[in-house]
Amino acid sequence: MNNKPKIIVKNASKFVEQVGTKAARKLKARRNATPGIWFGLGMMGLIGWSVVVPTLLGALLGAWLDKHHPGPHPWTLALLVAGLSIGCLNAWLWVDKQDKAMRDNPDDNLRDDSDD
Repeated sequence: MNNKPKIIVKNASKFVEQVGTKAARKLKARRNATPGIWFGLGMMGLIGWSVVVPTLLGALLGAWLDKHHPGPHPWTLALLVAGLSIGCLNAWLWVDKQDKAMRDNPDDNLRDDSDD
């Protein structure tokens, strides 16, 4: 009878370790969930707006300057291109920052037990 409690305690300890490891893996998966299709579409929209807004602001400012302060050179096209350039630079820097953040995210040192 003395061996039976030792076996139970030994098996319980292994069981507790397995449960703890699997729970930690599930928590990590919830924290680092794979983004879905809507997340991707939202990011495309966010990047799109970061390009469109400066472009439109440049075009509107250029049209206003052409209307109120006419000169030998039209401002609309020049400021539209400037706004587009600023928007593309802004989007590129943001995507680069997000890419670096994803690459630099250290993984937890969890064991990967494949038996469930």
